[in-house]
Amino acid sequence: MADDEETPETPETPEEHAVPTEDAAEIAGSVEDAPLEAMQEANEHAEAGEAIEPFEPTAGHAVPTEDAMEIAGVAEDAPLEAAQEAEELAEAEVEAVEEIVVEEILAEEIVAEAVEAVVVEEIVAEAVEAEVVAVEEVVAEELEEELEEEPAPRVKPSVPGAHLEVDIVPEGVDPLGRSEGYEDPYAIEDEDSEQAEQDGEEQEEDEALAEPIATAAIDLASGARYRATGKRKTAIARVTLRPGTGTYLVNGRTLETHFPRTTLQRNIRQPLETVGYQDRMDVVARLHGGGISAQAGALRHGVSRALLEADPNLRGELKRRGFLTRDSRAKERKKAGLKKARKRPQFSKR
Repeated sequence: MADDEETPETPETPEEHAVPTEDAAEIAGSVEDAPLEAMQEANEHAEAGEAIEPFEPTAGHAVPTEDAMEIAGVAEDAPLEAAQEAEELAEAEVEAVEEIVVEEILAEEIVAEAVEAVVVEEIVAEAVEAEVVAVEEVVAEELEEELEEEPAPRVKPSVPGAHLEVDIVPEGVDPLGRSEGYEDPYAIEDEDSEQAEQDGEEQEEDEALAEPIATAAIDLASGARYRATGKRKTAIARVTLRPGTGTYLVNGRTLETHFPRTTLQRNIRQPLETVGYQDRMDVVARLHGGGISAQAGALRHGVSRALLEADPNLRGELKRRGFLTRDSRAKERKKAGLKKARKRPQFSKR
């Protein structure tokens, strides 16, 4: 039972520390200040140029051990190392401050250059605008002056040889001044006379063909209808003549609308004008195939044949004028080996 009972723990009393005396504290302070004093003395001797005598132990003094000397050396170097570290830190701070200042100066210079560039651009733009305005004003003034000035009268260019006199021999006068009864033996009079006669005959024939046929007699009853078919190339015209006022109805349109060319209109009107019924008969036609020119030829042929149906006695006059002749001309077919009807490929010798 006595073993199971727990014994009460006694409180631990703090350990007692030794309190240094005043003499011991003074000695310790002098020992701490000894390295600094030694360093100061060494610096003073170095500045004065005096040599420092090495420490030699004398009799009766205690000789320090190597550990003590090493500890004393470390204690002596500690202030120097601290001073060096302080100097290095100061230099690093100075370099950092210089870098910051340089960066700020560069940034200010860049901003200043940008501002100068913008200012220069604005100045250049203003100068260009001013020049443009000045040029426009000068051009406007020149135009006004040109408009105000009266155009100079046109001067006829001088003709070379205009000052010379005209030397023309009149017809029937001998250029060599011979007698009036002189006749040129080499003159050809027969051919001239024959040509003049031929020209006169052709002119008379043209005048006769241009005159209307006076012998035409066509029945113009109200129900009269004369039908015929005309052809030209691939165009076919089915024509109907009836009494009227001279109008043309081609595929439901007027003659001027279907045939806009005046030459074609004149050719189509020729048969009725030749007979003299251009104001008393209407023409109704249905056209298909061919082109505009071919349809005009087919319509003319159909009108001429319809007039022949109305009065068979007109055959001689209409045929003499060429209205009843079927124009057989057409495009020639392409040949094998050629590009067109007669056009050949280019010949190459080599």
